[in-house]
Amino acid sequence: MATISAKLVSDLRAKTGCGMMDCKKALVEANGDFDEAIKVLREKGLAVAAKKADRIAAEGLVDILIEGDKAAMIEVNCETDFVAKNASFQAFVKEILKLIIDNNPADVAALNTLTMANGMTVEAALKDKIFQIGENMSIRRFLAVNGTMSSYIHGKGTTGVIVKFVADEAAVNNEGFAEMAKNIALQVAAYPNIQYVNKESVPASAVEEEKEIIMAQLKNDPKNASKPAQIIEKMVTGKLGKFYEANCLTENAFVKDDSMTVAKYVESCAKAFGGNIAIDSFYRYEKGEGLQKREDNLGDEIAKMLAK
Repeated sequence: MATISAKLVSDLRAKTGCGMMDCKKALVEANGDFDEAIKVLREKGLAVAAKKADRIAAEGLVDILIEGDKAAMIEVNCETDFVAKNASFQAFVKEILKLIIDNNPADVAALNTLTMANGMTVEAALKDKIFQIGENMSIRRFLAVNGTMSSYIHGKGTTGVIVKFVADEAAVNNEGFAEMAKNIALQVAAYPNIQYVNKESVPASAVEEEKEIIMAQLKNDPKNASKPAQIIEKMVTGKLGKFYEANCLTENAFVKDDSMTVAKYVESCAKAFGGNIAIDSFYRYEKGEGLQKREDNLGDEIAKMLAK
């Protein structure tokens, strides 16, 4: 049997990121062969990842990387907030963002085939992380954007926002543009119900559906029974305005000064900068949005710990 030195174990740990005991066991199994031990760890990692695949992973983080006129936003999930705060996990997410910016993959499947700095594919590296950290993880979604942008991350990865602008050089080169752009990103983060940039971007089907809902509400109110059709129509128009205010970014009351809408704020900034500015689009990720949440029972957890 080969002698397994502490240095060999330490070198394997540095190479793979796996725990000391896992590295020692792998070296013993590989009879001291370093490369074979790496293979052993990889195989164990695949097995562990498969076992954990059904476990709920709704924590994690949303992160953003901007380089020049390119930006990428991603949501990577894990089981606990503790792991989301792990420096190794966060560095892993940053490296994936860099790959997205450099390669512009079409979807998660394409992203999984890209090669990371350690020579592994993203998919293999993710399974390695699952083995190292001991939790199920998944790359849920990502997007890439090109152009003039601003971004905001809230709560250390709870919410991520990218806003894209169409602006001329006079506006973009003004020292106040960055603050204005950041304020719009903050606006999107603060109001999760915002779905559209402006009235014009609301699909006709959504407008008609909202009108039907408003009309049904008005008809069900006995106080409206004797009101003329034109009055009802004005009431519908008024309530539709409230719909736009709640769902369209430009119609929102500006978060830092509710005496004006976002549209008025952008317009006033453009005038002050001596240029033209329009909000082109926005993207918002909420960590774990729509995912089943893990429900831990403290009594059961303690019982499991005592049984070990």
